Parts: sequence; C-alpha cells; structure tokens
Amino acid sequence: MKIGIVCYPTFGGSGVVATELGKALAKNGHQIHFITYQQPPRLDFFNENVFYHEVNIPSYPLFQYAPYESALTSEMVNVVMNEDVDLLHVHYAIPHASAAYMAKMILRSQGRNVPVVTTLHGTDITLVGKDASFEPVVTFSINESDGVTSVSENLREDTYKHFKVHREIEVIPNFIDLSRFNRQKKEHFKKAICPNDEKLIVHTSNFRRVKRIDDAVMAFYHIQQQTPAKLLLVGDGPERARIERLVRELNIYDQVRFLGKLDAVEEVLSVADLFIMPSENESFGLAALEALACEVPLITSNAGGLPELNIQGVTGFLSPVGDVDDMVKNALYVLDDANLPRFKENALARAKEFELSRILPMYEAYYERVLQASLVS
Repeated sequence: MKIGIVCYPTFGGSGVVATELGKALAKNGHQIHFITYQQPPRLDFFNENVFYHEVNIPSYPLFQYAPYESALTSEMVNVVMNEDVDLLHVHYAIPHASAAYMAKMILRSQGRNVPVVTTLHGTDITLVGKDASFEPVVTFSINESDGVTSVSENLREDTYKHFKVHREIEVIPNFIDLSRFNRQKKEHFKKAICPNDEKLIVHTSNFRRVKRIDDAVMAFYHIQQQTPAKLLLVGDGPERARIERLVRELNIYDQVRFLGKLDAVEEVLSVADLFIMPSENESFGLAALEALACEVPLITSNAGGLPELNIQGVTGFLSPVGDVDDMVKNALYVLDDANLPRFKENALARAKEFELSRILPMYEAYYERVLQASLVS
C-alpha cells in the first residue's frame, strides 16, 4: 500500500506513534509518505519506502494567522495525485481530520477517491475538541472519515459521550518497539546520578498543567524523606519554570535534575527504578508503556486509559488524581528491595503485550478493510 501519514512533528504521543507506525509499515514493504510542516523528531532513519513532504505555509500580511489547514489540504492533494497514494491516515483530529476531508472532496472532484482514516489520540477529544470553537468541526470530520481508531477503550467511550459520533470507532492500542525500548546496561550513568545507590525516579512529559508535575514533585519530596532517592524530569513545556520554582522552594534542587527534551529517553529509563505519571487525564500513557518496556514499574493516576495499561499491584499502582499520599505509600512499597525485582519483571511482561509486531498487523488489516469498503461505496 501507499499510505500518506499526517501528524504533528512533535515529541507528543500522537506524533511519536504516527512516526513509529510509519517507519514500521515501511519496513514491512509499504510506501509511506509523511506530510507535515517539519520532519518529525523520530523520523531518524533511511528507508527506500519512506518519503517526507513538507507543508509550506506562506506568509502574507493579509493574514493575522497563517492558513496552515489550507496549506496542509493542498499538500495532501498534491501528494495523493503525484505519488498515487492509496489511503490517508491522519493522527490527531484537529485540524488534520477536517483538512483531510477537504482534500478528499477536492480529489473527488478530480475523479480520485482516497479513503481517510482518523486516529484519535487524546486531547484532540478530551480537551481541545470539546471547545465550542472546534466541536462542530471535530464531530463532522470524525463522522466523515472512512475509518476511525482510538488508542484506548476509555478514549473511545469519551468520544461517544461528548460528541454526536455515529461512526464505528476501532480500538487499536499504542505499541512499543522492544528492539529500541529495553533495559540497557548503563550502570555508569546510574552511578553518576546516584553515587550512593539512591533509588531513581523518572517522570517524562510535555510539561503541561494536565500532567500535574507538581504532584510528582510533591510525591518525590515525601519519598526522599523516607528513602534515599533522586528524581529526573524529562521534557519541557509551559509548566517547567513553575516546577523549577517549586523544587527550589522545597529545597530539593540538588536531588532533582531537569533533562529537557531527549531523543534517547530509553537510556534514562534503563537506569530508573520507578516511573511516576500523576496526570489529570491520559488517553493511553505512551510514556508509561516505554517505561514498562525498560522494566520500570509505574505509579500513576487512575485517569483515562491508564488502568488499561497499569495493572494494580502487578505492574505498579494506580491512585486517585491528586492523591499524593497514596502515591507515596505505593511508591515506597514498590521501591522496597524485597518487592522491586518482582515489579520490574511484571513490567516487562506487560510491555510485551503491546509489542509492535502484535499491533502492526491490526493497522494493516484495518487499512485493508477501509480500502475494500471504499471500493464498494
């Protein structure tokens, strides 16, 4: 198949999943055309089946805001016509699904029928999509897609609850490439961070308020009072300055390191003892899955799709959103030397259930179904 993939070229979950999916499809022999405004961070390998098409956004004094959606639509039309693309797969509903619908209509006027698959990732439904400024467009675009997938059962239910969607939504969970995400031998790195064999706790995110990073910091503050520990905060975003102030106010700055955005996050996870994700909402929790693959147990909130990934008492623990005391209690239990090996073993076993080789065929089969249905219609 020749597949056009549209995504945000960012470190966020939707961009990561879209890029890794495209790379895996290319390795399986499909021709993949990435269409976005800059090269995705993880599009870091050469393959004869991978092509990148940059969306050029012209700047005119007439426009207060650059017309990205129109430029994206035009580029999708051009790629489909010039590369004979069979199917468009757009990740994140806003504005990709609506741009894909417009591209589809333009192509139809030229005698070309290209089905569109939309994958819902989370905040495009649970946060941004609910905004009255976007809701009618999101609803229409989902209903007009030829296929719709979501990354968790919880996100599927949320979509039906908050939008008048009559299109069937297929759940295809996020996946992990265990050839990349695995526990590597990085003892020298661990020794540099934890010279006195402290326990190492990690949080990774895009540092938005919904991630509740202050809860992670407060939990660590109490944990380190009872057991020697260090905290690594990976990522960047609007909340970083506030979190840095909080760390200073708590007088734990020497025990916390801000690493910023990292491409090789698996190297950090390889030396971690615990991963903490206290989010207010998570459609799936891709960062938590990456931790599991590196044999790192989880302390997470029970929000969104996290209970579908983190098994209570097996791969870690779930706490109510904002319940820092419960997170601390659970973290200390997991970090106990008598318990930690068991949780690490369970973490890897759980990650294997989401291995790329299991999920990729689900996407390929779904594409085939959508293509066949489009031929009939």
